[in-house]
Amino acid sequence: MISQIEHNFEISERERVVLERIKNNPDLHHNALLKQIVPEFMAKTTFEKTRDSLLEKEIIFVKTSGNMKFYVSTENYEEKLQYRIEHNTNNSYHDLKLKIKKLNTNYTHNDINGKIILANFLLVNLIRADNGFTILDSVKNPKKTLYRDEHLTIQQLIHQVFTIIRDDKDFGIVFPIIVSNMEFFMPRDSLDE
Repeated sequence: MISQIEHNFEISERERVVLERIKNNPDLHHNALLKQIVPEFMAKTTFEKTRDSLLEKEIIFVKTSGNMKFYVSTENYEEKLQYRIEHNTNNSYHDLKLKIKKLNTNYTHNDINGKIILANFLLVNLIRADNGFTILDSVKNPKKTLYRDEHLTIQQLIHQVFTIIRDDKDFGIVFPIIVSNMEFFMPRDSLDE
């Protein structure tokens, strides 16, 4: 079985190949680009998925000339990425606060699987939001914590989710499953493993 890290590396490698070809050959239209990449580096469907991923992430965009498509690297990508991270992180943060406000009632009305799915969803997304704020802190000013209040609120929301899990009748089943699913976000004993 392929690990998540190996899978992400394969995706990154494909994106690198496509992006390098686009940057080094700005005059190549879609079909010419396709001929340079397929089949040497990847299959046609893999190329299309990789291209779509780069378009979705706004790393590249399409410029048309006549009936031909050209792919162009996005200018000021770093600024646009920072804006997107900030926008998505803030939206997620506020949505999670609203969902957790209703958690006391919503959680108990679920069966065990529903409780596991709901708790996993909330905890994973709280950690992602906290990571988003950490990235923004690092990019904007690495010597200050600009999102201190948000970090503290997320910490309190995580505590609130665990309290609701702990006070529920299905705690003995739900809690171990939740914790085992959270191991992906936990540091390892050693980075050499």
